[in-house]
Amino acid sequence: MTWTPDEETLAFLRLVALQNAVEYTGKAVAGSVVGRIMGMRADLRPHGRVLAPAIATAVAEANAFVAEQGLEAAQDELAKLAPELLEARPKAERRVGLPDLQQAVEGEVVLRFAPNPNGPLSFGHARGLVINGAYAEQYKGTLILRFDDTDTVVKPPMPDAYETIQQETEWLLGRPADRVVIASDRIEVYHEYATTMIEQGFGYVCTCSAEAFREFRLEQENCPCRSVSTEDHADRWQNMLNGTYRPGDAVVRVKTGMDQRNPALRDWPALRLQDTVTNPHPRPEVGSKHQVWPLLDFQSAIEDHLQGVTHIIRGKDLMDSTRKQTLLYEHFGWNYPQTMYWGRVKVHEWGGFSTSAMRKDIEAGRYEGWNDPRLPTLSALARRGIQSEALRNFWLELAITQKDISVPLTSLFSHNTKAVDASAPRLAFVRDPVRLPLVDGPNAATLVRYPGEPEKEPRNHSLASGHVLVESEDAAHGSFRLKDLVDVDLREDALHAGSLERKDGRPIVHWTVDDAQETTLLIAEEDSITEVLGRLEPHHHPAGTVVQLERIGYAILLDDGRLLMTHE
Repeated sequence: MTWTPDEETLAFLRLVALQNAVEYTGKAVAGSVVGRIMGMRADLRPHGRVLAPAIATAVAEANAFVAEQGLEAAQDELAKLAPELLEARPKAERRVGLPDLQQAVEGEVVLRFAPNPNGPLSFGHARGLVINGAYAEQYKGTLILRFDDTDTVVKPPMPDAYETIQQETEWLLGRPADRVVIASDRIEVYHEYATTMIEQGFGYVCTCSAEAFREFRLEQENCPCRSVSTEDHADRWQNMLNGTYRPGDAVVRVKTGMDQRNPALRDWPALRLQDTVTNPHPRPEVGSKHQVWPLLDFQSAIEDHLQGVTHIIRGKDLMDSTRKQTLLYEHFGWNYPQTMYWGRVKVHEWGGFSTSAMRKDIEAGRYEGWNDPRLPTLSALARRGIQSEALRNFWLELAITQKDISVPLTSLFSHNTKAVDASAPRLAFVRDPVRLPLVDGPNAATLVRYPGEPEKEPRNHSLASGHVLVESEDAAHGSFRLKDLVDVDLREDALHAGSLERKDGRPIVHWTVDDAQETTLLIAEEDSITEVLGRLEPHHHPAGTVVQLERIGYAILLDDGRLLMTHE
């Protein structure tokens, strides 16, 4: 049996929402309220999906209370009902929107989103795309979509991903990127800058083994290759390019000094050899064309300069990359872009998905594809009915902080509820249906399809058959109200109609008509997809429509007539 919140829990939700509205002068945010509730009540954490709609409603009511009756009245109400909440959370200032970019000039800001195309975009990728896209829009700047596809071994690119990611970018942002750059098309450019490094003496070709160089780095001793003449390094570089060396024989290093306090910065590797004969690049136009490939820190640094990137927003785990690249920029005499960092965001329900791991699981048959509703990919989320607007608002609400954050999936669902609620038609889906006669009941029913617009496209159903379908669990109540229709009492295996108006506190149950279609509701969980059989109210809505199933939650209509649960 599905867990449902009791009145005491619902009252608690309303109080926490009111607390948030008082703190932020009528601008309570569902995501913040969800996090606070889960922190205060561990017993509610397993039920986040069920609570999400109630929390969204509580937040809307709390904000409306402040707007209609004023902040002082809301404070008085909270002081009366839960003074400990008023005292525990002093009024705070909430920054609205993203922080300003440092040294940003309107019309001249250039940002980039640089995924590895080893698969389509995931929920985590959306953060970089949304934040960079928002800044580009705010400053009337340029957003570059750059494919960092120079690793053909650990994270080999997936040919279809290039087009897919461009489509997903447009879906998420509502517009395409201003410029698309593919790193594997520009290998000669990186070779040119490597040549410059070697000729000017701040790059060199190292033929030491990885193990030997590791010892030099730890002991802070110069590698013997460092003292070789510039001319000899130029010859070694040509030998890398012409195939004299094999993978593992040589790498190009940036001279940064073995006295750097951080070992990762000591003469870091910039380009290496790859066996592209037996392991060609997946893009046929690239294939085995090159043997010398840049490592990401070098490729990204050179490309950021060439594309005029003014601001880089990246995870704090890439601070070493910033330091490496800054040292390279100093050699070239370039100014490094302004840089901001964010901490990790972990979603409780998803754990540690990675694109590489998902790709292996899909190839092994564990998932049906990249849009399997159990996966945190953008295609899977869109298939479930998660709106791009909800994803944007989720990430913009979290904004940029170096703190690591752990959030429940219900925070995203609360944003999706706001995005779809007004446009989602209401329908009835009756699980494990029981067909019962309706005695002395009305001959027809007119039900609301869109609660915000009660007169729009009402659901008109004939009850001429004299029967209705209700869930078997609901039939056990004996006396209940058929939602928006009539009070009934179950006697002798028949429903006997009573008042058309609600007269007492009997439970309200949803129902549907005799000609409701048999279908299946799919519910995606962490390790499985549950199939729930039932009968769906007759409707005219096309596949892809997100609907609200009464007393169940939101779902999307699939091409084959089935339903896929979006969220509760």
